[in-house]
Amino acid sequence: MNKNFKKVVFSGVQPTGNLHLGNYLGAIKNFVELQKKMECIYCVVDLHAITVFQEPKELKNNILETVAGFVACGLDFKKSIIFNQSSVSGHAELAWIFNCVSRVGWMNRMTQFKEKAGSNKENASVGLYVYPNLMAADILLYKATHVPVGDDQKQHLELSRDIAQKFNNDFKSENFFPIPEPLIQKNFSRVMSLRDGKRKMSKSEESDYSRINLSDSADEISKKIKKAKTDSQPIPEKIQDLKDRPEALNLLSIYSSITNSELDKTLEQMAGKDFSKFKENLSEVLISTICPIGKKIKKLNNDKAYLMKILKDGSSKARKISEENLSKIKEIVGFI
Repeated sequence: MNKNFKKVVFSGVQPTGNLHLGNYLGAIKNFVELQKKMECIYCVVDLHAITVFQEPKELKNNILETVAGFVACGLDFKKSIIFNQSSVSGHAELAWIFNCVSRVGWMNRMTQFKEKAGSNKENASVGLYVYPNLMAADILLYKATHVPVGDDQKQHLELSRDIAQKFNNDFKSENFFPIPEPLIQKNFSRVMSLRDGKRKMSKSEESDYSRINLSDSADEISKKIKKAKTDSQPIPEKIQDLKDRPEALNLLSIYSSITNSELDKTLEQMAGKDFSKFKENLSEVLISTICPIGKKIKKLNNDKAYLMKILKDGSSKARKISEENLSKIKEIVGFI
């Protein structure tokens, strides 16, 4: 489908600041592997962030902290383009064009708006309602062919594909936009809260014991894993025996992801063990992986000028690509 296009990966991460294990295993660890194989563009999506009100000073700090997390985890700004979304105006310009290509019915089907707006939909920002069109603009502005996605983003990628197809058809510009393909991470289960195996690990959860932050010390990681919710049963031999044990499944999946092994292999290795013993093993592998990252994040956060330089260089590269593509898009649409 995209054989005439150069392979380009695009992904965006919200500037939530203090990154946690879910961000690392769910996205950044995979980003590091992808940059070894393809041209990659990684964006701190600050325009998406303001669909819900952000304290300006906090937003600025969070953008820089997110970049620090990227670099500490192994993203190389000389290999990949790393920048913040608002520094490239083409994102907003293309999003408006896509607002006019996309259909209201498509927006009404987006489940994430319903989840984020909650019961008070009338009071949600218009930006929150149409932000899937901005997400499509993020991807297609760079003619990205591949997008790493989790389960909660599949619907938005489908929308990007629909918009690309409709634009190409409406303006009789066959194959102008590629139809972006999902990159599904292998051997990965979504990282859930350490306090509730049915809720996604999140910075917004009140208890700090619900998550492992990338800035946590060895003692903090050890305490959090020790207190992580499990059950009284030993570790089973088969995956299907974890069906009604969400907390047990979560900890075993984290161990598998961090050690780059498959869940069934982890069960073979750990079957019959009590969780108290398994938690010691899990703490050890988390400490050996996360603590070096945390030290690098701390060092980078103390050098704001260096982080700003990474963003400035990345924005310059992103702007060059976006301006060239946006110029062609405007011509196709009929702008003078």
